[in-house]
Amino acid sequence: MGIAERKTRQKQELRTRILDAARRIVMREGFGALSMRKIADAIEYSPATLYLHFESRDAIARALCAEGYAQLLASFEPLTAIADAAERLKAFGRAYVAFGVAHPETYRLIFMEDPSYTGAALGGETGADEGSDPDHADDKAFRLMIESIDALKADGRLPGAPDSQVCAEAFWATMHGIVALHLTCPVFPRAPLDAVVDAALVAWFGAGDAKTAANSDEASGEGAPTAQTQHADKLSKPRRAASSKPKAA
Repeated sequence: MGIAERKTRQKQELRTRILDAARRIVMREGFGALSMRKIADAIEYSPATLYLHFESRDAIARALCAEGYAQLLASFEPLTAIADAAERLKAFGRAYVAFGVAHPETYRLIFMEDPSYTGAALGGETGADEGSDPDHADDKAFRLMIESIDALKADGRLPGAPDSQVCAEAFWATMHGIVALHLTCPVFPRAPLDAVVDAALVAWFGAGDAKTAANSDEASGEGAPTAQTQHADKLSKPRRAASSKPKAA
């Protein structure tokens, strides 16, 4: 290995250590506790060294958001094999909520902290400066929702529905609302979280479909990944006080 290759590898390894340390701080203490000095102390480097890799704490936050969004997208990708567009969209919704429940600090950082962080996540870290411009965004999860809605409209199953992008944004807003309330409101939900998600899906797709879909997904292995679903169900059973919200990310 040449000198240039060795330096490149060392730089990448240090960058990974910085992000790993930052992620642990966010998971343990929340984003407000994150600082360049605290990260430097965690990896036993000077703060000046961090600035050789990231220009600011915001740059680190954007990188963490891009990684978190990639994790969310990875939970969607197996669900694209579900043939029925409605069942596929329901599975996306369940997986989205499961991700937010299982990774609350990551979810907050991506969708509830700073619009520029959201833009970095949806557009990828390289698009951080352009993240607020939807023409530059590469929001693959959102496009998967649009494609499912397009398929439903093509089959005549959403008569009178507005533009597919508008429908997808409304569906996304529904799922985000459930997650955001779960993370911020101590009295939500009063019912089990999975029951709230099912009720939202009934509102979207009609009574009789949501519960059937949940059962068929469980039987066939489709829908939200089992570990995520079990985690979300476990978290949703008791009524939670504000101090009992999960702190994993």
